[in-house]
Amino acid sequence: MELSSNQLEFLEKCREAKKVALSFKDPLIVSHYDADGITSGAITTSAFIKQNKKHRSFPTKKLDDSVIEQVQHEKEIIFVDLGGGNKRVNELKDVVIIDHHQTEGIKKLQANPLLFEIDGGTELSASAACSLVFDHHFDLGVTGAVGDMQYPLHGLNRFVLQKGEELGEIEAKTELTLYGRYSRPLVDFLAYSDEPFIPSLAHNPENCEKFLFDCGIKPKEGETWRRYSDLSFQEKKSLVSAVSNLLVDKGMQWAASSLVGETYLLKKRAAQPSTYDAAEFSTVLNACGRHSKPEVGISLCLKEPGSYEKALGLLRQHKLAIRSGVSFAKSNINDFGPFFFIDARGFVEDSIIGIVCGMVSGGRKKPIIGAAISESGIKISSRGTKSLVDSGLNLGKALSKAAGRVGGIGGGHRIAAGANIPEDSFNEFLVCFSELLRQ
Repeated sequence: MELSSNQLEFLEKCREAKKVALSFKDPLIVSHYDADGITSGAITTSAFIKQNKKHRSFPTKKLDDSVIEQVQHEKEIIFVDLGGGNKRVNELKDVVIIDHHQTEGIKKLQANPLLFEIDGGTELSASAACSLVFDHHFDLGVTGAVGDMQYPLHGLNRFVLQKGEELGEIEAKTELTLYGRYSRPLVDFLAYSDEPFIPSLAHNPENCEKFLFDCGIKPKEGETWRRYSDLSFQEKKSLVSAVSNLLVDKGMQWAASSLVGETYLLKKRAAQPSTYDAAEFSTVLNACGRHSKPEVGISLCLKEPGSYEKALGLLRQHKLAIRSGVSFAKSNINDFGPFFFIDARGFVEDSIIGIVCGMVSGGRKKPIIGAAISESGIKISSRGTKSLVDSGLNLGKALSKAAGRVGGIGGGHRIAAGANIPEDSFNEFLVCFSELLRQ
């Protein structure tokens, strides 16, 4: 892959970040708690393990002023998947930032693609940036990018994929993109698909079994349930065609058009079904973070004993919470003019409101924002689409401005962003956000 001058300059900044980071004696590695942040934290942690150097891990939900005050006594800090959005990092001592969110006024060393006119929301995740900085674990870089909804991979994400392929870490294949190709029995694979929900099959195992037989596919081989990965090429072709036709018949053309796409197999993680596919692995990692156990996700990335079983337990909780949240959201979407709004306060956890918004945003012609109760007030999450971004949408800037005007803090990417605002500023925030989107 031929790189542009901007991309080459960014890689030079990555080399500088690596040199400074690995010169630290005992840094605190501060990482975000989602899949991209967990993989970023693991890639960075692994670099210090390889060098047999001291280090400490500090995963966090957000980098607000309270976290800055918690870490202000630290002599050395490496921020990954955050750090570029809070100017108070300038108050800290020795700092390296590896981030991909919108940033302004940061004086510390920062490897951030946006500073090189590379879109951090679509072309490079934080984890992929970390894999370029430390020159290893490209499989985790791709996993974090997929978990950050940067799909399909292009730009420097694609460069990371190619490096992973060259090292035998990753295999890219065109496949059905539903969750659970390697980890779920066929009936569950269809019945509990979240992206998309499949009408008449969702939560109906009996219908799914009949549907499979109608496609000429046996759900079982003897007493063993078959998985999608067990099917022959012809069986896969029949199933994809039948699901696509069903979605089109139900008016879900947008879902049918994205049924098949590029998938990423992690060849050195094939021993565990839920870590073999990058999309499935990222979901497991999200489950760890969203249920307050990001350290389990980091351990899983590092293949530490016992971490897989712990992560699967968190995944079960996560799936139930997501299913409940999506069900609530679909019944409670309101049209607020320039955006759709889901008031999920008291119904959906703040840790998953962004995921829920993303799962109900498909095919919509306006961005979606959701609200949930958080420890510090109200958590706002927003999701757009590529076509909206191409038309000028920048949710990161809009949320940053709207939250700032009401005493909160916000930011993120053009296609997805979040904010935290005081509870008594909720209505004022909605008015302000609406005005900004209309501009």
